[in-house]
Amino acid sequence: MTPYHIEQITTDKRAFMPLLLLGDEQESMIDRYLDRGEMFALIDQSQLTIAIAVVTHEDNHTFELKNLAVAPSHQRKGYGRAMVEFICHHYSDRVDTLLVGTGDSPLTVPFYERCGFVRSHVVKDFFTNHYDHPIIEDGVLCKPLSRYTITES
Repeated sequence: MTPYHIEQITTDKRAFMPLLLLGDEQESMIDRYLDRGEMFALIDQSQLTIAIAVVTHEDNHTFELKNLAVAPSHQRKGYGRAMVEFICHHYSDRVDTLLVGTGDSPLTVPFYERCGFVRSHVVKDFFTNHYDHPIIEDGVLCKPLSRYTITES
């Protein structure tokens, strides 16, 4: 038996805001996708939510992983990868392309690449144009947003 399970959250999504803010630092940006996205929580045996993900349906067979966050005390233990694998499996019959956008952080880029995502394009000055404060990840100022994809064949 696995020490956790993943379930879809359909009500009171804002109750998870502290965890969501780990994946996207600005609440007003989260508000842009939270209601239209499907939310999933990875919950351990003690019923503690240790990871969260929000996925939006963008068009036809394209979905986007808008937010992925793991509680700091549980990071680097495979829970983020477990969420990505769950999402890929959950949407496998409906998705041709799964997108994720991230800053060029030395922590997040290698993670998504290890999960099978490939860089598709860059949105110049995304963070400086859309956020009300500088976004710094692992000491790196994020300006462009790099878009990564997994394409089902």
